[in-house]
Amino acid sequence: MARPRAFDENEVLDAAIRCFWMRGYEATSVRDLASSMGLTGASLYNAFGDKHALYERALQRYVDESVADRIRRLEDPAIGPRAAIGAFFDEVVERSLDDPDMKGCMMVNAAVELGPHDPDMRAAAGRTLGEIEAFFRRRVAAGQKDGAIAADLSPEDFARMLLGVLLGIRVLSRIRPERALLEGVLRPALAALEPR
Repeated sequence: MARPRAFDENEVLDAAIRCFWMRGYEATSVRDLASSMGLTGASLYNAFGDKHALYERALQRYVDESVADRIRRLEDPAIGPRAAIGAFFDEVVERSLDDPDMKGCMMVNAAVELGPHDPDMRAAAGRTLGEIEAFFRRRVAAGQKDGAIAADLSPEDFARMLLGVLLGIRVLSRIRPERALLEGVLRPALAALEPR
């Protein structure tokens, strides 16, 4: 009979997130992870498999707790489409500025670090970016329908532009987390949404 786990899985996954997010995948050793998670190496392997499997679990928890949660909250029909897009970016900018370690977005970091040579990570990042793009597309389409968003570009094109702006902000926040810079990148994109 298997023994029950003597740890809270969410707590140790959160510790793994912090460790991977600070160092990146390649620079994080199993020893770093075990130490930060308060587990032995053997317990880590028994509970989560290898380092790659743990990274996938940690990244999925990060996405669920940040990106997916933000999308869920901002899909609320009580929030207007244009306001939802603005609130999405306000949260991203504030989160970027409140990060003294300049970690950026763990999902974007995974896409950049592992996406080019790891098909699993490329697929995972692609799914998440697709969900963000779909959120923008839905909000733009709803805003165009009610006249709150300009109709001169398709919802698909606006969504792709907003996704690019988001990625730019998240990458810039790792090296120049300056309010004027991040808001300056965002301002023209939001202005493009304004009805003419």
